[in-house]
Amino acid sequence: MALPEVKSSIANILIEKNIIDRSQVDEIEKFCSQSGWSFAKVCLTFGYVSRRRWGEILRELGFEVVDLKKEKIDKSVVSYLNLLVMDQRLGVPIRKEDGKIVVAMADPTDFEFIELIKKLFKSDVKIISAIDVDIVWVLHKYLGPPFCRIAIYNLLWKDPDRSAVITITSSQIAVLVVVITLYMIYFSFNPISSLIFVNIVIAFLYLFSILFKFVLSLVGSRYELQEVVSNEEVKSIPDDKLPVYTILLPVYKEPKVISKLVESINRLDYPKLKLDVKLLLEEDDFETMEALKEIDFPTIFEPIVVPSEVPKTKPKACDYGLLFARGKYLTIYDAEDIPEVDQLKKVVALFKKLPEKYICIQCALNYYNRDENFLTKMFTLEYSYWFDYMLPGLHRLGMPIPLGGTSNHFKKDKLEELAGWDPFNVTEDADLGIRAYAKGYKVAVLDSTTYEEANKKVGNWIRQRSRWIKGYMQTYLVHMRHPIELIKNVGLKGFIGFQLFIGGTPFVFLANPIMWFVFIIWLLTKSEIIMLVFPDWVMYVSVFNFLFGNALMIYMNMMSVFRRKYYNLLPFALLNPIYWFLHSVAAYKALWQLISNPFYWEKTEHGISEVFKHIHHQRG
Repeated sequence: MALPEVKSSIANILIEKNIIDRSQVDEIEKFCSQSGWSFAKVCLTFGYVSRRRWGEILRELGFEVVDLKKEKIDKSVVSYLNLLVMDQRLGVPIRKEDGKIVVAMADPTDFEFIELIKKLFKSDVKIISAIDVDIVWVLHKYLGPPFCRIAIYNLLWKDPDRSAVITITSSQIAVLVVVITLYMIYFSFNPISSLIFVNIVIAFLYLFSILFKFVLSLVGSRYELQEVVSNEEVKSIPDDKLPVYTILLPVYKEPKVISKLVESINRLDYPKLKLDVKLLLEEDDFETMEALKEIDFPTIFEPIVVPSEVPKTKPKACDYGLLFARGKYLTIYDAEDIPEVDQLKKVVALFKKLPEKYICIQCALNYYNRDENFLTKMFTLEYSYWFDYMLPGLHRLGMPIPLGGTSNHFKKDKLEELAGWDPFNVTEDADLGIRAYAKGYKVAVLDSTTYEEANKKVGNWIRQRSRWIKGYMQTYLVHMRHPIELIKNVGLKGFIGFQLFIGGTPFVFLANPIMWFVFIIWLLTKSEIIMLVFPDWVMYVSVFNFLFGNALMIYMNMMSVFRRKYYNLLPFALLNPIYWFLHSVAAYKALWQLISNPFYWEKTEHGISEVFKHIHHQRG
């Protein structure tokens, strides 16, 4: 197709069509001069024009907008120019054809880039038009793998002992073999006393883990969230003094929620030209890419396509996005998140108040569909006491805080110093919280909430929860490779907290059904065999754990309703044992996957809530 005769720049065309005005053009051109970006990239990234409208304008000018995923691509031609340069201009040469270089461009009126290509290849060019999402897909697919390998192996190169690329080390296997061998020898001589010993260990570990969480909840309940930022403090920072803020949005096969996600980002009270929003797409996620191109309202995001390299996990995508981040501060939001509109400004204000050692601010997470069914109610109770009581309790006691998977806000330079997230750990947030604490850094908890979609389907919930529990197991194994070093880094108090929180959480879930089973069999049969391996005092401890442990968890769930005034959920706290049974199912699945497929990231389906559909419809 021949290049249509278009003499005017895209800026003038947009003004003529009353899509933007002269003041906006001046604003865009000022940003272009400061950043080196093309006019098209600024327009599309900061939502001056929607991608659908941009495509319509190109067609009106006589350009055919092609799908680059269906075009013939020659990597040797693509690699003639630097990825970052082509990304800034939103143009890429893709092949030679009939003695010309075929160049895909979001803005075919970018004559400066056309002249650059002619000079570089010493050839005439043939222009085809494409939306920026497709151009970025080509750039990262063909030129992104070296960057992706940095993202994947950065932690392994910098701190190999903190990488979960190896689930369990040879030293840990050796220790485990020695312990099992010694126990089997002991068992062969005295089977009854050896079984009693195991029961004692399980009973007391279970008891200490439950009591520890109870103490954390009591400590957290004595205070409001540690850090509060007033409206006056937020308003005291003028917009021109706010730093550039990076938001990473990792998505995978999320066409149903993508419009809501970008709309939630648009609602944030922050100068849009100081937002660096990276929408992290996977190379094979064509359905989400197509959904992006059909969004018919202006959006604020820059697409980044993560190359298909193993492991295929959220932390790998975030590490890849980190390589291109421009902000002083950085946060992550998940696909279904709705953060409070002033959250970013609150974080900036809080970082200004906190000592330098605070490198991360964790905001609370809760659910907008809490009343949808039994599972969403229990999920809401759990998250409320987790973020409103337990995390403040850890903070008050000076213990490591396992971060949530979203709405944790970092100083970007410190995050880079820590080598980002571990791509091989499926609960990368908890692991990062421990690594930060071991380096002497601190995490604060802020009184700002991000609302998510609670899982309403049991299968979906188990997939998500088994991944979380598997990640806790990975994190425990990684940081227990050198226990003496861990004690030196986090202190004895932090070490005990790590054992009871990170190690104790999956242990309790695994032990719970065993204890229930033994107790019920004993209660029904008064079996002598059970009495033989459970002497009276051990049985009393186990029964105490069974009754008191569940009572404590019910009580903690009941506590959680008061801070957020979710009083209608109070009766459901009594049903906590049923919820714990689901945790045990997820824990055993996690244990199996830890052995068989440790890096597998089970996808959680989003956008299934009726509340989500209602919100989406109302805003639409």
